[in-house]
Amino acid sequence: VQLQASGGGLVQAGGSLRLSCAASGRTFSSQTMGWFRQAPGTEREFVAAISWIGATRYADSVKGRFTISRDNAKTTVYLQMNSLKPEDTAAYYCAAAPYTSVLPTVYDYWGQGTLVTVSS
Repeated sequence: VQLQASGGGLVQAGGSLRLSCAASGRTFSSQTMGWFRQAPGTEREFVAAISWIGATRYADSVKGRFTISRDNAKTTVYLQMNSLKPEDTAAYYCAAAPYTSVLPTVYDYWGQGTLVTVSS
């Protein structure tokens, strides 16, 4: 599976962005897809994941603000981010795994990061 993330940018606090992650490979529909983020000087942290049947899981810090979704026909996963805060500033990475987990080590495939910057 090859993953290509896009949609990052600069936004003011309270604004919204939608990230996309286009996947290639025939196994996309059977994979859990996740989003992680990493700010400078910090470890990569879990943001959200969606299983192949559409079950979702979120980090507490983004619940109620972010929504993960997937379109298996387009082999794309999305992360809708609303009510953005400066602390959401980070490089965001999409990843694929055989099952849902908050641990980066479970994810076998990673896209390149897309930078999200939230100004105060």
